[in-house]
Parts: sequence; C-alpha cells; structure tokens
Amino acid sequence: MQRHTRHVLAAVLPALGLVSTPAMAIDWQRFAGSEITVLIAEHPVANGIRELLPEFEEATGISVDVQAFAEDLYFDRMELALRATEGVADVYFLPMDSTAFTQWSAGLIQPLTPFLDDPELTAEDYGLGDFPAGFLAATQYPPGDADAEDYAIPVSFESYILFYNKEHVDAYLDGTVPATMPELIEAAATISEKSGGQVAGAVMRGIRSDTPIDTVTGIVYNAWGAEPTPLPYNVWFDGDWSKPRLTDPRIAAGLSHYAGMMKAGPPNILALDWPDASLLFQQGRAGFFIDASLFGPGFENPEESQVAGKTGYATLPPADAGGESFTGHWMWGLGIPANAAEPDAAWYFIQWMTSKSAEPRIGAMHGGAARLSTWDDAGYKAELNPDYVKVVQDSMRTSRSTVVFREGWAEYALAIVDAIHEIHGGATPEAATEALQARFLEMLNP
Repeated sequence: MQRHTRHVLAAVLPALGLVSTPAMAIDWQRFAGSEITVLIAEHPVANGIRELLPEFEEATGISVDVQAFAEDLYFDRMELALRATEGVADVYFLPMDSTAFTQWSAGLIQPLTPFLDDPELTAEDYGLGDFPAGFLAATQYPPGDADAEDYAIPVSFESYILFYNKEHVDAYLDGTVPATMPELIEAAATISEKSGGQVAGAVMRGIRSDTPIDTVTGIVYNAWGAEPTPLPYNVWFDGDWSKPRLTDPRIAAGLSHYAGMMKAGPPNILALDWPDASLLFQQGRAGFFIDASLFGPGFENPEESQVAGKTGYATLPPADAGGESFTGHWMWGLGIPANAAEPDAAWYFIQWMTSKSAEPRIGAMHGGAARLSTWDDAGYKAELNPDYVKVVQDSMRTSRSTVVFREGWAEYALAIVDAIHEIHGGATPEAATEALQARFLEMLNP
C-alpha cells in the first residue's frame, strides 16, 4: 500500500463525538440528492452506522437505506445482490476472506483504488496507511501483484486470543495462568477433573464445518512461529498450490493443540459452534476459551454476562517455553458491488464511516477497530476493559491474515477440521496430518 503515499499522512483525530463532519477537504455535498442502499449483517458495526447515519445524511445530502439481516441469512442475500441483473445494493458488508476473493474472481466487486487515488473524492487526511498492511492485504487483488488494487476498507477485525475465567483459575489452578500451549491443555484438563465435570476446562468451536478454520489457523500460526506465510497460499502450501505441507511438524503441533483443548471440553464439544461455545463461557461454565477477540466486550456486559469483571485476557501461550506468541486475524470490510447504481455516493459513505473521527465511535461498539490510531484514542479505550485493550494490541503485533486466496477453499478447510476431529478421537497428529496431506493431493489432482 505504499503507492497511496498521500493517504499515509497522519491527521489529528478530532475529539470523540465533537464533530459531525470528518475534517476532510473535499466537497461532501457533491452527491447530494443521491440515494444509496447499504446491505449489512446484524453486527455491532451496523449499530454504529445507524447511530452516525443522521450526521452523515445531514452533512452529505445522501439518503441511506440500511438493510440488515441475521448473519446466516445475510450471506444468501449478499450473493443474490451481487449477482442481480440490476443493482440491489451500493455498499455491502464484505467478508475479507476467500469469499471476497471468489467474488473478485467473478467480477462482482468494484475496485476502490480509483476513489482512493482521486483527490476530489478522497481527502488527503483519510490516512489509508493507518490500517495495518496485513489488514489491507486481505482484499488486494490480484494477490501479491505489485499493481494490486484495494477492494474493501476494513471495519472490524478479530484476532484469536485466550479468554479465561479468573475464578476458575483461582479455584482449580492456584491462580496460575499457563505459560505454554501444552501447559494450557494440561490446565484445562485439570479444571474438568477437579470440578467433577461441573466446569468444562475449555470450550472451543468443535463442530464439523469449515467455519472454525480462522481460529484453527491462529493456533497453527502460534505453533508455526515467525517464518513468513505469504499469500495467496498461507501456511498450508509451500509457495505453490501443488505443494501442500500438512505434514510439517509445526502444523501437526498446531492442530494437536486445538484438538487438545477440545478434549478438555464438555461432552457435546463436537456440536459446538461459536454461539454455543461463547455462551458457555459467558455463563461461567468454562475455564478457558480461545476464539475471536470481539467476544471480549460482550463478556464485560453485566446485563448479559455472568463473567463480567471475572474474565481474564491473554495472547495465545507460545508453543514452547520462552517462545513468542503468534496469532491470526479475520475481518469484515465495506465494499461496493460491481452492479452498484451509485458508486460515487457509496464511496463517500464508506470513506465517512471508516474515517479517523467515525471509527472510534463505531469501534467502541465491538472492540475490533481496524485503524492503529483508534487503539491510542482515549475515548475508544475508555469504553473497553484495559486488559482487553492491551492484549488485543499485543496480538496485533504478530497477527497475520488467516485468508487463503483459492476458490473452493472451504472444502480444504473442512478437511483440516476433519483432521482435528481425528486427533480428538485418538489418532496421532502424525497419522492425521499424513492422511490430510493425501486428501489435499487428491483434491488438487482429481
């Protein structure tokens, strides 16, 4: 993203909530009278947009219809809208992963680079360089190309961290938070044993689905270490689609760590997806939980959570004593469909809602602000648990995108989850990953 040097310039962040218009030297009334539709999943980002919408409409003269759907329904509506003969949405909530890559491959998304490079459409102080390069890389296509263009602006990110119940750690582990992944797995088993099964040592996404793959990848990164995992292949391939490397001992260790945490889970662990696992932790029925950092603010809500004020936060314990913690991240972004009727007004909306003045206000609702400057903003941090803020900031330093730029990646992700289930069921990590390697090769060479 060094091409956009004029966006890297920093600007002083306006006092939180004291301005309705971001301090940007462009004509915000340029597209007054336009009407745009924003298609989005029900998410804290949607709540934040609704809160700021009156300010945006007053300052720009652009009318906005926000159409929000439950997440499972949203994915269906999103795909239908992108493929419609006529434009249905002008802005949409874009999953910055293989979903976006597949949509780009089909020509369904408009590039944002022409807007970003136009000084009449993007203010000089917008600050694209305020987003970590690793975040932006998730929707720069063609992947790895020097002339790749941007297709989304991040609006919410999650890294994969360790949540723990302080009361259970005190009661069953003498207040000691494990220092390595093997120690964490052992500690989780201890909680299950000492509580007589009344408390699950850990809860994880255990369902057979491709959906746990991002959490899995974060844990594999932690075992992988500092060696780069360049896109589009990520950690799973050795620089070429014909070279899967599932038998690498570090990958085997990461998958084994995930399975080990599952073994310390409740009897129905294989039926748990993220809503179930997070709810069990929120109800105080589990000692440890590794998953998206975005769960943190909800755990601190005393009206809904039984672990408010009792939740501890930590980066993933390193694979080995004295080692470094690594993790992954996944993101939602805002993009413009190729069939959008009002792309210019749509860009004004995206630019506004992701600006340095708007992001702290929206980000405080979900705790996953994507701009680096927001994590230093006093107003944003005041809304969040200080331990949570520190851990998420620490995780960002070693976080890498979990995305794999390959059409049909979900099938491969499901095979990885199957290997974890085999280890959970008693197979050795070596045997499970050898079988996984063979399965990848069969899918690559049908």
